[in-house]
Amino acid sequence: MATATARFEARMSQEVHMLLKRAASLEGRSLSDFVVGAALSAARKTVEQNDIIRLSVNDQELFAKALIDPPEPNLAMQKALALSSQILGE
Repeated sequence: MATATARFEARMSQEVHMLLKRAASLEGRSLSDFVVGAALSAARKTVEQNDIIRLSVNDQELFAKALIDPPEPNLAMQKALALSSQILGE
């Protein structure tokens, strides 16, 4: 089964175009393959960095403490749990 493809066009200066062609040639790749590979790598890195939750040292300690020794549920949490159990029939 063939993989569907999509087309992408970009405008760039002649200097950028020549640099990309040279870099692609140095790697023995087509210009299209080189640009798609570089863009894909950058996109994955951007998405990965966006998905990481960054916490200060203090917040890391608070988070770990909450996992190890969670606080008792407050009234709002107790009501939410009761409602959830009622809706789900548990």
